[in-house]
Amino acid sequence: MEIDEAVLALAALSQSTRLEAFRTLVRHEPDGLAAGDLARLLEVPQNTLSAHLAILSRAGLVSSVRHGRSIVYRAGLTEFRDVAVFLLRDCCGGRPEVCEPVVETLQSCCAPKRKERSRA
Repeated sequence: MEIDEAVLALAALSQSTRLEAFRTLVRHEPDGLAAGDLARLLEVPQNTLSAHLAILSRAGLVSSVRHGRSIVYRAGLTEFRDVAVFLLRDCCGGRPEVCEPVVETLQSCCAPKRKERSRA
């Protein structure tokens, strides 16, 4: 990832409605959400949300697909991962122990939930 791409993504996420839209889309992966449903969840006018989604789209953080009369938006998880890795790779400066607490936190918060086995 180039620095200009990282700046574009971080700038796109630096506004509260856009950040909340992205977070909501992440929670609705892999199906995504129709634009109208996302606007209702965020309590934002559709035309305002459309402008925010365009900024996130230009940054590669959301994608859209038309399904009939609806446009369904999905989070760009690969692009988000690339931004996170870009930041972590540069923060370590060749010293992995500097970023170790961050990596441990990411691993614990994002670990898949294990299903409990029933005891019969």
